[in-house]
Amino acid sequence: MSVAEWMSTLAVAAAAVACGGGGSGGEDTAVPSQPGGGAAAPTLQTLNSGLDRPWGLAQLPDGRLLVTQKGGAIVRLSAAGRTEATLSGVPPVLDSGQGGLLGIAIDPDFGTAGSNWVYFAYAEAGSGSEAGKAGTTVARGQLEGDALTGVQVIFRQAPKVDGSGHYGSRLVFARDKTLYITTGERMKGSPSQDLQQTLGKVIRVNRDGGIPSDNPSFAGGARPGIWSYGHRNIQGAVLHPQTGELWITEHGPQGGDELNIARAGKNYGWPVKSYGCPYGSPVGDACRIGGGTHAPTYVEPLTTWTPISVAPAGLVFYTGSMFPEWRGQLISGSLAGTALWRIAINGETVTAKEKMFGDLGERFRDLIQARDGALLIVTDGGKLMRLSR
Repeated sequence: MSVAEWMSTLAVAAAAVACGGGGSGGEDTAVPSQPGGGAAAPTLQTLNSGLDRPWGLAQLPDGRLLVTQKGGAIVRLSAAGRTEATLSGVPPVLDSGQGGLLGIAIDPDFGTAGSNWVYFAYAEAGSGSEAGKAGTTVARGQLEGDALTGVQVIFRQAPKVDGSGHYGSRLVFARDKTLYITTGERMKGSPSQDLQQTLGKVIRVNRDGGIPSDNPSFAGGARPGIWSYGHRNIQGAVLHPQTGELWITEHGPQGGDELNIARAGKNYGWPVKSYGCPYGSPVGDACRIGGGTHAPTYVEPLTTWTPISVAPAGLVFYTGSMFPEWRGQLISGSLAGTALWRIAINGETVTAKEKMFGDLGERFRDLIQARDGALLIVTDGGKLMRLSR
């Protein structure tokens, strides 16, 4: 990526065909993040090109990496990205449509006796009365050598439904060591507003699956574990480094992808309100679902991608030293948008969005900040990439 490209203002003008994509035309103005002090422009290096549909990425305390592969395998990589082993002990996974082996997280006390837990989300097939249906499930297992042992399910989406889309499945530990789980609404829409279902929600549980006593309460009652609701398909989630709040990105329909702060008990409006449009609508504002504006009944997003979707996936707050000009900013992957996005913020106000590396055509699925301040990224094309300078 040249310095000239790095400093250019980029337009988004391609039809999006994946989940969260749709429509055509439109422009998202990007404010450049010029490297200062003669610093080199960021570059992407491929560390491993032999992964099989990687979806989630986590780093162990010793620097090695765990990667979920959608087909049902967790692979361990060296700190340099070389494939070392495939872990045994992963339960059966339904690899269909957008379902498969998805998000992953490491226990915050990993490395202390009895706490070497690895948490992972996956699409689980139903049985009995739920045969032919599926749902987002989260399990954990102790990492011992090349195996996960003592695997136990700590969350199951309720109810399981038919279809193969919108599983959500990002996992993020809060500062108090409770676990946030994002779920999609499985392309059903209305369950996002139903507090007796865990579709289209942010869920908060204890590490063993128990329900925290300080979770929000809802008038009329709610299924245990619900933190926030009215979501469509959350595929980016990260804690704010100062406030500790959960920031999320979620897919809109045809346009209307959102950046939100997931707050206790709040309703984010889907499917009643969206700055996106029903699939196939003429590009423009008139087709926005419910008129677009969320307030005052629902929470307004901090920013959106319109009139077409980029399908944001993976999210980090940058806190490293390799890119000092990015500190305190968000970096997001995208699928339909085939790019990385730098999102500059001031408090809770988005001040700029910059599209990066869009010329590569990669679907950037997940990313984390490495200990040296580089970013490690997995793509749907099977790559582990390193963004550094």
